[in-house]
Amino acid sequence: MKKICIVTGGTGGHIYPALALAQIWKEQEPDTDIFFIGNDDRMEAQIVPAAGYRFLPVHASGLAGSFVNKIKAVFKMFKARSKAKKYLKEEKPDLVIGFGGYVTAPAAMAASSLGIPFMLHEQNSVIGKANKLVASKAAGIVTCYDKAQKEFGDKKACLLGNPRASLAARVKKDEAYFKELNLDPSLPTILIVMGSLGSSSINKLMKEALSKVDPSLQIVYACGKDNADALHSFDEFKNVHTVPYVDALRLYGMLDGMVCRAGATTLAELTALGIPAVIIPSPYVAENHQYYNAKMLVDEDAAIMLEEKDLNADSLSKAIETAFLDENKRQSLKADALKAGNPHAAQDMIAWANSIISGQEK
Repeated sequence: MKKICIVTGGTGGHIYPALALAQIWKEQEPDTDIFFIGNDDRMEAQIVPAAGYRFLPVHASGLAGSFVNKIKAVFKMFKARSKAKKYLKEEKPDLVIGFGGYVTAPAAMAASSLGIPFMLHEQNSVIGKANKLVASKAAGIVTCYDKAQKEFGDKKACLLGNPRASLAARVKKDEAYFKELNLDPSLPTILIVMGSLGSSSINKLMKEALSKVDPSLQIVYACGKDNADALHSFDEFKNVHTVPYVDALRLYGMLDGMVCRAGATTLAELTALGIPAVIIPSPYVAENHQYYNAKMLVDEDAAIMLEEKDLNADSLSKAIETAFLDENKRQSLKADALKAGNPHAAQDMIAWANSIISGQEK
């Protein structure tokens, strides 16, 4: 029986692609034993066990902040490496796969010291610090963007995409969920979502922006769990339906467009389905990586980007109408988004992982 260790943590952008890979791997090869290593104090400690997988905790932290904090992080990394090594000795996996986040580095180091091959997955166009730290010893690296691919080098890396794209690619029209949200399936529908927590800065201008948008567009505005005060701000607009949160995978099959951030998982899902998008990259992320994620799609005419520094009610309403009211533009964005997508990302990654386990080259 094959045994796989997946290492992930810190944010949903690392965790959900890892869970997508595990889900599809178990569907393809049900006998495969998959377990996870992650941080004991981050969201993966709840999300991974809730998904039905064994979770082995370590305690690590990122190399950020003051000099003293960085020194503390180094000591934590060595302790995490020691604990990960203990787990790997006991479990004896055939392969370790790291999805980024600072927990990846000590687990990958532990695997290397034991002679266990490890793969990396880099979701973003800008390579994360943990992946960069251990990349030289990886048996393979999966990338999602040309920028990261070029930095890693073609001999080491392969541009296969994000496993979440494989889940998104098979979504169906969920008319029951549409009815739950009181939506009319006969109307063109646009989803606006700025992440699970939302963005208070964007919420402030959204009412003015949407007042300028053609009311023939049916808009679902997920204002975020931390911005519940916005729920009733749009009651006067019959075409705007405000909710704190949406299950995007259930809604995707009914969407005609989306306004969103440039998180790697979101963009992987949009391109797998060819959903036209107006992308507003978050400027509050490491190394401005969302800007580079979005730019790769814009360069391929697969999306429209609006930077937050240029964001106001007029620019946002104009971008929404340009992308979604002009049928030719919308269809063009859809076609180019599909070209940029990797709907078989998980399957391709599993095939490569199996070739590494069997000792074959990619």
